[in-house]
Amino acid sequence: MAEGGTDRSMPETERVPIHGSLYSRHSRNHVEGVSVEVCNIMTRLGYGEEIRQRRVEKYREYDMMCNELEKHLMIKGITTITVGSKGEGLTCLQESDNDKLLVLNRFLCVEPGVDIHTIPDDIQVYRMDTRVYPGHCLMLLERPTSTGFTFCNNAQCDDGKGNVMLSSSLFLHEMSKCNPTDIKNVIPLERAGPSLPWLGQNVNLDMVWALRCQCPGILKRWAERPRHWPPSNVVQKVVSFGSVVTPVGFKGSENSFLEWRICFNVGEIELVSNLNDTQAKLYVILKMILKEVVKPNKKEITSFVLKNIIFWQAENNSLDLFQKRNLIHWLHDALGTHRTVISC
Repeated sequence: MAEGGTDRSMPETERVPIHGSLYSRHSRNHVEGVSVEVCNIMTRLGYGEEIRQRRVEKYREYDMMCNELEKHLMIKGITTITVGSKGEGLTCLQESDNDKLLVLNRFLCVEPGVDIHTIPDDIQVYRMDTRVYPGHCLMLLERPTSTGFTFCNNAQCDDGKGNVMLSSSLFLHEMSKCNPTDIKNVIPLERAGPSLPWLGQNVNLDMVWALRCQCPGILKRWAERPRHWPPSNVVQKVVSFGSVVTPVGFKGSENSFLEWRICFNVGEIELVSNLNDTQAKLYVILKMILKEVVKPNKKEITSFVLKNIIFWQAENNSLDLFQKRNLIHWLHDALGTHRTVISC
C-alpha cells in the first residue's frame, strides 16, 4: 500500500490509484479482464441491474398490497416494509432471511425543536435525547394519548428525574409476545439485536419493530455535506423518507436498556437502488465474503458496515471510476477499509 500512482494511459475521469501490493504479480490488463468477467458472471447469476431493480419494485408492490389488506382488516396501526437484502433487490427469494420492518404508526419520536402541536392528537409523542452514543437516543414521553397503549405503558419507566422514558429492552420484551405474521407454523428464535427472528417451513423472517421519527436536523446535516454521489434529487428523496428508531442500545453502554438506534432503512434502500451496476455487485461480493469467508463471531461486523463502506466510496469518488474494469480495485480498497474498521 505504500507504493501508488496513477495510470496515465486512461482518461482522467477513469483513473484509479495503482497499488503495488495488488498489481506486483498481475498485469493491469489481466486484472481488468478478470474484473469484467466477474461482473458478467454475476449478471448471469441474477445480480444484474435490471433484475435488481425489478426485485425492488416487486417487494414494494408486495408491501403496498399487505398494508392495504391490513387497512381493510382494520389493522391500521402498522406499516410493513421489506428491508435488508430483499428490499435492496440483492438476493433471490430463498437466498437469505426475509427482513421486515414493522412501523407502529400511532407513535412518533421527534427531535428537540419540532413543534408537537402540528402532530395529530391521536399520536403518542416522545422527545429524542441524543446526548448518548452517536446514532442512538433516549425516548422521553412528551405527550401521551388519552386512550393509551398497554404494551407501551408496560415498557415505560421513570428516569429518577420525573421523566417517563420508553425502555428499548422492555419494549422489545413486550413485542416478543406478538406474532405479527399470518404465516402458520412459525417458531420464534433467539433475539438478535432489535430483531425478533421467526423460523418458518419455507422462509426465515427477521421482524424488527420500529417507531417513526422526525429528525430534520440530522438529515439536514447529512444532506448538506459535500459529495460526488448521490445527485441532489436523490438526496432530497432520501431526506423525505425520514427515519425510524429501533429498540436496541449501544453495546457496552450502561444505559443500553433505555437507548434506541436511529435508522434510515427506506433511505438506505433508495441509496442502494442508485448505486451503479459495478458498485452494487461490489456490495454483493463483500456480503458473500463476509458470510462465506470471514464468518464473524461478533455481530458488530455486519452488512450494515459493508454498505456504509460502499456509500463512503461512492460519496468520495467520481462515478466515472466505478466501471466494470475497476471492480477488483474497488474490492481491494473496500477490504482494506473494512480491515481498518474492525481493528479500531
